Amino acid sequence: MTEYRINELSDVSGVSVRNIRVYQDRGLLPPPEVRGRTGWYSEEHLVRLNLITRLLERGYTFATISELLTAAHHGMKVEHVLRDKPKPGRLRNLKRAATITVTELRKSLNADDRAIKLSQKLGLLTKDGAHFAVRNPELLEGAEALVKNGIEVDDLLDRWVNVEQDLADVAHNFISMITDKYLDENLPNLSEGQVAKLAELIQTVRPMAHEIVESTFAKALDTEISRAIAQANKLYDEGAGDGGV
Repeated sequence: MTEYRINELSDVSGVSVRNIRVYQDRGLLPPPEVRGRTGWYSEEHLVRLNLITRLLERGYTFATISELLTAAHHGMKVEHVLRDKPKPGRLRNLKRAATITVTELRKSLNADDRAIKLSQKLGLLTKDGAHFAVRNPELLEGAEALVKNGIEVDDLLDRWVNVEQDLADVAHNFISMITDKYLDENLPNLSEGQVAKLAELIQTVRPMAHEIVESTFAKALDTEISRAIAQANKLYDEGAGDGGV
């Protein structure tokens, strides 16, 4: 598989190095794989860059491109993007990559240096000069709501790290379903056609895996919410019966 340094990617795509970095900061282009001190971009990055260029040439905004790419990533259709109504919120009226200062982060989230660095690593924040660009305003709003109600932001971020690790295992399980069988049966003599077929099968897994994970998680979350509410009601009833409430 062909790999590119950022200057090489710029040459083959016709997109300046500066704009490649802008697209990454905007969340339109995935970050490169860093090995040593060098970031390596793949053919997938080149395809994504060409798509972004075509959409920009047709007059699409960064916000619209981001929504379309997210929809495609999750196996959704354009009508799903157009059908959903924007949710109200403090950051919804700002530009797609809303900015926030360190002072605001410390005030609204009680965020220390560790929390800010971890938020960058997780992709919630991106350094933007003296400020930070907020990659997902809804997540920030949710975090602020939790902090206002006594939840430590460090606890939220640590759980996010755990979920990220768990989902990496989930992703591996789905993809290995194909690679374990396909590669074991064909090594060491994979033809170009077999490699293409393997790539096609792996891409087929994406929307299916996303749907399975999303529906399974929604069901599990509903169960946990119901259990938590039932427990709270039970404690309330016991307290009321004892005259404690």
